[in-house]
Amino acid sequence: MSTAKREMHLNLFLVPAGHHEGAWRHPDTEVNQLLQFEHFQRIAQKAEQAKFDSLFMADRYSASKKAVAYGALTGLEPLTLLTALSVVTKRIGLIATVSTSFNEPFNVARRFATIDHLSDGRAGWNIITSGTDEEARNFNFEQIPGHAERYERAQEFVEVAARLWDSWEEDALILDQAAGAYANSSKVHELNHKGEHFSVRGPLNVSRSPQGRPVLVQAGSSEDGRHFASTVADAIFTAQQTLADAQAFYADVKARVRQSGRNPEHVIILPGICPIIGETEAEAKEKEAKLHELTNPKYSLLQLSNRIGFDLTSYPLDGPMPDVPENDLSRGHQSRAQLIIELAHKENLTLRELLLRLAGGRGHRTIAGTAKQVADELEVWFTEGAADGFNIMPQLMNGGLDDFIDHVVPELQRRGLFRTEYTGRTLREHYGLPHPQNSFAALPQYQ
Repeated sequence: MSTAKREMHLNLFLVPAGHHEGAWRHPDTEVNQLLQFEHFQRIAQKAEQAKFDSLFMADRYSASKKAVAYGALTGLEPLTLLTALSVVTKRIGLIATVSTSFNEPFNVARRFATIDHLSDGRAGWNIITSGTDEEARNFNFEQIPGHAERYERAQEFVEVAARLWDSWEEDALILDQAAGAYANSSKVHELNHKGEHFSVRGPLNVSRSPQGRPVLVQAGSSEDGRHFASTVADAIFTAQQTLADAQAFYADVKARVRQSGRNPEHVIILPGICPIIGETEAEAKEKEAKLHELTNPKYSLLQLSNRIGFDLTSYPLDGPMPDVPENDLSRGHQSRAQLIIELAHKENLTLRELLLRLAGGRGHRTIAGTAKQVADELEVWFTEGAADGFNIMPQLMNGGLDDFIDHVVPELQRRGLFRTEYTGRTLREHYGLPHPQNSFAALPQYQ
């Protein structure tokens, strides 16, 4: 076991305007640049200069005709954007979200192997199963498959993708121009996989990439999601509202990882944190209040209805959160929906109050305070068994990201909690993860 001092990991959750619903309307947001590459390039390069571990980009596969009237929707495809950003960055990791419900393992494995090659080993895959009927109807489904079925498909999907990445051994390439020998075919393997959901022969038509495979990330916190993450994930993104909840999640998942025969130190847990920073706490609260003023309750209610899988648009804003039937939660985003409902009932929030609580982070922990206060909270979560690092989600990107980089990052560095320089080149090295063993090379019968 390494005796090096433990340092936290920081990812930047990349969105154009910021994570607050009102961020696109803020005067500091240049709304005409939200689809411009130069805007994302500036953000990525700032994060790299601050020595963030990675950029993380979420994704959804649908748009609401009603919601686009009130809220900014960019919808840029993550792998395309992050591949472009790989050209203008050198060290920061690049984590793209791709759904296992609406893709095929061969295509996904090929795309991630490609970006891992082009970025010299900085690729990561955030594995999602998706969770709404609106998304499903864009892919020949009438409704989204059930929660358990989606995770069963995801398990097989990732197993097949991993075998495809392994289908070329590390030393399969010969590249002898004089002899005309490109590769050792005995070190290139067919899968001949036939399973419940997929039939894939292989091999992949891209040689083994610098990391062997991309870093695998998972964000579900439901029972199915925790089991899935414990068996495949290198990193886990999660939404937790309190230190106690975060500690319980951390302990549970690390125990599951150990039970699955994996090393818990090789699975890092990263809660989302949505900061607003001021010179004083009052200033930070005032910044947050101004963002709240820019929200539209109609948009917020549509977004919340979609997130929990239950239509709230007919309920009064100043009334309580209604009871949501259990079967409505079973198909969608179970863990996030449960977190939101529990928050509303625990704090006796009206729908209007709940919408404002969610406006800055959609259920992730929001913090409005000084740089020291933000650093204090991150340090407590990091040192008290709640996190290995954080997915940083600035509520306002223009200005808010600079506030975090200019004030919180130096404070964490002064405390010895965050790197001052990169020590590795790949995302796997940033996270302190071992290089994955090739499953074919480990089995003599495949030679």
